[in-house]
Amino acid sequence: QVQLVQSGGGLVQPGGSLRLSCAASGSIFSIWSMGWYRQAPGKQRELVASITSGGTTNYADSVKGRAIISRDNALNTVYLQMNSLKPEDSAIYYCNTQSQTGNSWGQGTQVTVSA
Repeated sequence: QVQLVQSGGGLVQPGGSLRLSCAASGSIFSIWSMGWYRQAPGKQRELVASITSGGTTNYADSVKGRAIISRDNALNTVYLQMNSLKPEDSAIYYCNTQSQTGNSWGQGTQVTVSA
């Protein structure tokens, strides 16, 4: 099993930036992908960005050009840098890993973009 602990998030003004972090522990050797999802009220959880163990990244169209996902393999941590935030980016953000042991999820962190 993989355990995930998230940090970051909070209230940000439109046009602002934030960085989310997610530290993995446990069966980290088996992780092949790490990513971020988000879920807004009344909406389905959606992929924001992901990065494979080889460094290949994938972004939702809605955040392309505004988000950067990165990982520090030495720290077993994945980051999501988001810039030019919009009110529609407001959601609970979840860290995710895919590994030999299956899907693991972080505890979720609220991001609110509002003036």
